[in-house]
Amino acid sequence: MIPTPYYIVYEEKLRKNLELIKDVAERGDVEIIMAFKANALWKTLPIIGEYVRASTASSLNELRLSLEYLGDEVHTYCPVYTDATFPLFLKGSTHITFNSLAQFHKYYPLVKTYNLTAPRKVSCGLRVNPHCSVIETDIYNPCIPGSRFGVNASDLPAELPEGLDGFHFHALCESSSYDLEKVLDALRSQFGGWLPKLKWLNMGGGHLMTREGYDTGHLISLMKGLHEEFPDMKLIMEPGSAFTWQTGDLVTQVLDVVEDAGIRTAIIDASFACHMPDCLEMPYRPAIAEAASDTDNTAISYRLGGNSCLSGDFVGDWRFSEPLEPGKRLTLLDMNHYTTVKTNMFNGIQHPSIWFKPINGDPVLLREFTYEDYRDRMD
Repeated sequence: MIPTPYYIVYEEKLRKNLELIKDVAERGDVEIIMAFKANALWKTLPIIGEYVRASTASSLNELRLSLEYLGDEVHTYCPVYTDATFPLFLKGSTHITFNSLAQFHKYYPLVKTYNLTAPRKVSCGLRVNPHCSVIETDIYNPCIPGSRFGVNASDLPAELPEGLDGFHFHALCESSSYDLEKVLDALRSQFGGWLPKLKWLNMGGGHLMTREGYDTGHLISLMKGLHEEFPDMKLIMEPGSAFTWQTGDLVTQVLDVVEDAGIRTAIIDASFACHMPDCLEMPYRPAIAEAASDTDNTAISYRLGGNSCLSGDFVGDWRFSEPLEPGKRLTLLDMNHYTTVKTNMFNGIQHPSIWFKPINGDPVLLREFTYEDYRDRMD
């Protein structure tokens, strides 16, 4: 048995998602690119690269990871560029989206000069804010009042500046095609005068097309409708979660059980704060494979506590058919997207190892972490 705690990613589940994404891309005539902010497990990129070769990057590290392990078509967006970073983004990107007109005007002269001799020209875009909020959790909502993301329609000139080829919006988070339809209606209402002049439209992320029940037929019809309305405009999507949705788990073990004020807490050898931060940020309670069914009226309720010193490092409650005892293994489901990329080593807590389960054969160790990994972060 693999020592806990460990993440495990399943090839079969990953390929199932990728096949669906490729099918939607082909039927909807939309380019679907991978977002590194949701998944940077580069040892799985050879599989992803069989289906998708383009990516979106929001840092130089993500840009470099794509160029080295996935493909050389990189759509870059950063909330802000600097004089030190922009030349590097320019050299490695195929598309660069600016968050403000001020940033575009500052750096477009560099792009224009670069494109005079570059073997492949860089296309520039502008992030716009359609102010259509369909996300309930503010920390993940880029369209809340006071958002720092994107340009308002009222701030755009009647004619777009030379060199602006596309618009980019990001207004969704694990959302449906019907949520996208609402955002597209808002986009038409506010930015409709500029849309016919664009070469491309990037609809950002949050399109959870691999979730059970997602209406991919409706999504494809939306894309076909956009093509009919704007026949010269290329369509782009950059979903994050959809690529690795329900493709991996975190296996942990109960180490102790404590009780206070009538609340039982099973302390595990993993940490929500360190290894599953989205559970605290969203917040949400992940499914556990070993938990009791909803119809089990005799099940016992437990909170799970992490093994860090943070007081709030716990999530609950789950119900189990049998009392939890030290040594009991628990499988926290769907712990790949937005999980491994956000982990940290707070408190020096040992980081879970990462495993990969091929379709045929035994699990393969991708990465094991040591004291040196913790130490060298501060070297």
